[in-house]
Amino acid sequence: MSEIPRKTTHFGYRNVPEDEKPEMVQEVFSSVSRRYDLMNDVMSLGVHRIWKDALVDWLAPRSRQRILDVAGGTGDVAFRIVRRAPGANVTVLDSNEDMLAEGQKRNVNAEGGESVSWVQGDAMAIPFPDRQFDACVVSFGIRNFSRIPETLDEMFRVIKMGGRLLVLEFGQIRNPGMRQLYDNYSFRLIPRIGEFLTGDRDSYQYLVESIRKFPGQDRFAGMMQQAGFQNVKYRSFTFGIVFIHSGWKI
Repeated sequence: MSEIPRKTTHFGYRNVPEDEKPEMVQEVFSSVSRRYDLMNDVMSLGVHRIWKDALVDWLAPRSRQRILDVAGGTGDVAFRIVRRAPGANVTVLDSNEDMLAEGQKRNVNAEGGESVSWVQGDAMAIPFPDRQFDACVVSFGIRNFSRIPETLDEMFRVIKMGGRLLVLEFGQIRNPGMRQLYDNYSFRLIPRIGEFLTGDRDSYQYLVESIRKFPGQDRFAGMMQQAGFQNVKYRSFTFGIVFIHSGWKI
């Protein structure tokens, strides 16, 4: 009797069994968790702060809203939301215990930290009932999931009618000259910086490769529509290095 072929997916530029990718991603983020926020500042020259502020600007959170921050890690976006909208409640969902632990350390002294809660769980099986949240946000996390359509389906499920999803993620740069410049910086410098600051070159090599494997902005917009989101739009930032996608559950 022949064996059933195992489904595969990408882990950076490598093809791996689909059921093994989550553990491999866990190892990456456990390795970089202690210096994750520092590396974001160094890699983006601090510009990631502008991108995340733009995400919160477009979200326009309000008091008493319940917001789910999927793959929220150390809570960088969650803290921005509760500072912008005192009285809002943000749940940070992440599968990685070490990233959540780093976020909870920050939570002790963070403004509005009492409005942030922390849940360890799988974004492809979100541990909440249907229609629990006014909005979901994802910041630089969705490309790490083995099955992105299932993650989008799950977020659609837990968002209330009239609610919204916002996704901040790297895109595909269309300008050839800018793309070449960005590729040179990404592949030649970021893994070296990661090795210098964290002692882990391989994890940052994966993170750079995962950006290139993520669907382009138009294709991802189509994936959101397939999950049921309407009025899907996106905005580009910094020469098309990153995009924010927005979609509504109507």
